[in-house]
This record gives sequence, C-alpha cells and structure tokens, in this order.
Amino acid sequence: MVELFTIKDFLDAATREDILSQMRTARSGPATVYGREADGTVETLVRKVTRLNMPKETLEHVTRQLLDRKGEIENYFGESVSECEEPQFLRYHEGDFFIPHQDGNTPLILDESRLRKVSIVIFLSAQAKEQTAGAYSGGSLLLHGSYPDYDLRVPVTNDPGTLIAFRAQTTHEVTPVTYGERYTIVSWYR
Repeated sequence: MVELFTIKDFLDAATREDILSQMRTARSGPATVYGREADGTVETLVRKVTRLNMPKETLEHVTRQLLDRKGEIENYFGESVSECEEPQFLRYHEGDFFIPHQDGNTPLILDESRLRKVSIVIFLSAQAKEQTAGAYSGGSLLLHGSYPDYDLRVPVTNDPGTLIAFRAQTTHEVTPVTYGERYTIVSWYR
C-alpha cells in the first residue's frame, strides 16, 4: 500500500497559468541531486531535469500556500511538521526523468534530507497519452510499494493544479518524458 494525500485545485487556474507563464521565460539550469548543490554536480544518469529560477514573490506565494495547508498534511500522515523547504520549480523536456529514489527520512541518508518527512508535488501541466498541444506524454510519477510489496508501482493521476503528498521515505520515480514539457513544483515538509 502507498499512502497518498491529494488536494485538488491547490492552485486555481489563473494562478497556475501565471506561474506557467513565468516558468516558460525563467532563467534555468540543470537540477542537481540533493547533497550535490554546493559543488554544482549534475548527475544526468540519476536525474535529468531543469530547475527554474523564479521571482521571490512567486516562491513566497507558493510557500505561504504550503504552510497554510500544513495542518491537513499533519492530520493525514499523523506526523508533526515544522516547515517546508523552498519550492523547486521544474521543467522536464523530452527525455528527462528521475530514477527511483527516496527524498529523505531514511536511516541510510546522512545529509540534511534525512529531516524531510513529507514530499510534495504540485502538477502544473496536463499529461496526455497521445501528442496534444500544451500537454506532455510519458513523465509519469510512479510511487513504489514498500516491504513486502516492492514490485508495486502506483501511477499518480496528474491533474493540473493538484497537490499530492506522500511520505519522504517512499521510493518514487519520474519516467522519461516522451513528448512536450512537464512542469511541476516540488517541496518537502520537515
């Protein structure tokens, strides 16, 4: 079983379109893997995605909305959280992906990510099975089952504007995008 909490319309259509417009013109660079930010190392065999530099006001707006929903997150997971990390705004081009990984809260991780309790993904763009203008194909978020259901793969339905949350120790991946561009915002409650 995979625990998944969903907030539909976390971002309304107007806010989502405004953020997407900003993302399409934002300065960007390849996203690093946690723990490699300081030296700027990009691990393209692990994660191939673009991180966008967003205006301070947009970062603050999304962070405020995440903090406003903190109580719902705590109630669902039965876990006290104190803060959320600064959101990352991500663009996946064709061929971009993120291999199966965990975001934190595991004894195997010794860096700051071990403090992460709940992972957040906010979907901004539509996913389609076939090539459709303004949508992307592939790029599915898959949550993996834990012991004894290691072979379980749960695809997460992508509805633009929806926030999904899962425990940070849940193994998950983003499959390669096969068409278009996939836009998301990610963050973590600690």
